[in-house]
Amino acid sequence: MRMAVLIFLVFVLAPPAFPQPQTSSKVQSAKSETANTQAPSKALMDAIWAGWSTGNPANVAKYYAKGPHVFFDIAPLKYDSWAEYERGVTQVLSGFQSLKATVNNDAQIHRHGKLVWGTATVHHADVMKDGSKGDGDFRWTVIWEKTGREWLIVHEHVSAPLGGGHSQ
Repeated sequence: MRMAVLIFLVFVLAPPAFPQPQTSSKVQSAKSETANTQAPSKALMDAIWAGWSTGNPANVAKYYAKGPHVFFDIAPLKYDSWAEYERGVTQVLSGFQSLKATVNNDAQIHRHGKLVWGTATVHHADVMKDGSKGDGDFRWTVIWEKTGREWLIVHEHVSAPLGGGHSQ
């Protein structure tokens, strides 16, 4: 059960993709402050998971495209937008006292024009609100699209091996 919750958390951390039109200068200013112009790399992957490890989806929102995009997670199965993902993961994260997710050394980056996809396994160590602890590894596939100067996640898939005994 804990593994399912953890995997759900991971997928919730990977929201939708296309930026919405912005009409006010206030919105434009906020967007430029959080713009993600760093080309996809292992360092960016590490930054994304460090953001998720804070337990606050606001710390990773800048990496995800907004709008109707599908993000797959362990539980529930999928989210159809960043807004859905953010709401769902906030609920999941509320069950954790602490969470640390670290991208393993098997990360790979593949580029093709305005798209970049990455794959990695990610190690997690967590403590639930009830004090129970867990750890293990899950799979992560992420797709970024360059939109203007920004590289935004337009699709993400997090999954765990079946029967992955990860609890201590």
